[in-house]
Amino acid sequence: MVLGVGSFAHSLGATLAHAGARVSTYLTRDYGHFPPSLVGETFLREPFPSPVPLVREKKTDVVIPQSIDWAMQPWAKDLVASGIGIFSPVGEAMRIERERDFARELCARYKIPFPKSFVASNRIEAEKILAAHPQPFVIKNPLCSPTSPIHTILCETVADTRAWLRKVDYAEGVFLQEYLGRAEAGHIVLVSNGEIHSLVTNQEYKYAFNGNMGVVAGAPLGGLVERDPGDKYGLARELIHPLKPWLRAARYNGPLQVTAIKRNGQWHVIEYNIRIGVTSGPMILRMLKNPAEVVLKTARNEKLQLSFQTDINFGCSLTLAGFGYPFTQVRGPHLPLEVKGKFDCDVWWNEVARGADGTLLSTGHRIADVIALAPKLDSAIATAYANIAKIRVAGSYYRTDVGQSLWPPGSV
Repeated sequence: MVLGVGSFAHSLGATLAHAGARVSTYLTRDYGHFPPSLVGETFLREPFPSPVPLVREKKTDVVIPQSIDWAMQPWAKDLVASGIGIFSPVGEAMRIERERDFARELCARYKIPFPKSFVASNRIEAEKILAAHPQPFVIKNPLCSPTSPIHTILCETVADTRAWLRKVDYAEGVFLQEYLGRAEAGHIVLVSNGEIHSLVTNQEYKYAFNGNMGVVAGAPLGGLVERDPGDKYGLARELIHPLKPWLRAARYNGPLQVTAIKRNGQWHVIEYNIRIGVTSGPMILRMLKNPAEVVLKTARNEKLQLSFQTDINFGCSLTLAGFGYPFTQVRGPHLPLEVKGKFDCDVWWNEVARGADGTLLSTGHRIADVIALAPKLDSAIATAYANIAKIRVAGSYYRTDVGQSLWPPGSV
């Protein structure tokens, strides 16, 4: 059972169903309900305030959360206590993503490079920190959540930082992280039975517009992954493997992603995430020969034996953004969605619904994720672009420069 909506639930559900799993979705948000209905049963929160009776009734083997916020729900303890496999760490292990300053403390403990960072409870404290350390900062919420009062604001100058500190919501305080540049990349592993298994190195195109311009969007506009069980760029070796004592002590099992910046030839952690990612997850599961088995064994904290598709080395993900995105306060009407020709790669619908006449409608800011996999990076990129061009919605757009910067990892 997937806990989620939209393209995340659509993509994971379809991939696991293709691998032989029986899939359902517990809908955790008030949009994106149609796409997961294409691959299995869906359940609304209103008639089913908790998924726990459902997973028992359906004899569900594993639950896959889309967001870390599942752990804040009133039914979370019951889900953990049920003994059903959860494709996510639980309890203490979740703090590595949930609490940004805890991640900083972990890195200090295990001598992992981390940007200079500070926590302030209000604007006065934040401005005092900036006065004492006059440099640009990335402004984040101290607690990570989709509903955080502050979403990442990347400031490249001191003046930008000062201006934003006058504007942000200090309801939960503020986390100030030293800005280290744009040479960003990520690496995703699975942790199970006390061991770390590398999957892919990835790059997310987080800025809203071509040329890495505009604001950092709420979710990436595109991404690349490279199959990387050998950790060729050293991200896991330098930034994840030193955490093994803590991972074992915290009884961590599940996905773990590190996002890092390379400065002066050295990787620096900027954050850890405990999910396989909305952008990368669908590509990772397609790369595995046995995705359902891997998800189940990881959720049960069992020994893993990863096996990859031999003809897939790279993936490219492109997002078709809807009217007004990334400025989500600007909303348009439900608009007709037209498809010209047949797709020859994965297309996962997000904020899309079926109209009364059977045609598809765009209903929000993120319409679809188009994902192509190939032996070579250029082929994956070309296929993704050929397919996203087949979708038309008024006022929509997509970045046309994915793969032209930021890759290989550590470059800008």
